[in-house]
Amino acid sequence: MAIDLENLIDKTVTQLGYELVDIEIINHGQLLRVFIDKLDSVNIDDCVVVSNQLNHVLSVEEDIEYGRLEVSSPGVDRVVKNLNDYERFKEERVKIKTRIPILDRKNFSGVIKGIKGNIVLLESENSLIEIDFDQIDRARLDPKL
Repeated sequence: MAIDLENLIDKTVTQLGYELVDIEIINHGQLLRVFIDKLDSVNIDDCVVVSNQLNHVLSVEEDIEYGRLEVSSPGVDRVVKNLNDYERFKEERVKIKTRIPILDRKNFSGVIKGIKGNIVLLESENSLIEIDFDQIDRARLDPKL
């Protein structure tokens, strides 16, 4: 693919005043799902604005084919993808899966205590666990009590 789809979508979404949270390409491009956010939450009108603009931008790019575009908020269990997210969601509950075992396991649940350089600080089971950001496979906010 000649064009970097994620960068194109990120640039478009950012210019509209939103944050690109995640992109999913499902069923070999039949569905392109885009998750957006903003500080005071996303509503249906926001999704319509972004969807209309992305449809326009993507229709101009000949290298990008997709069957259907969906734009939505990331939901309460949104992905946590970058170090800034860990700082932004400090004191929030999170579920983290690591690429390699840490303390003999890969799955963690706890409260984000912040970051220290490239290290995510997670309070889990009454102890502070340090997880190298590069070793995190995926993470999602965990709104359950």
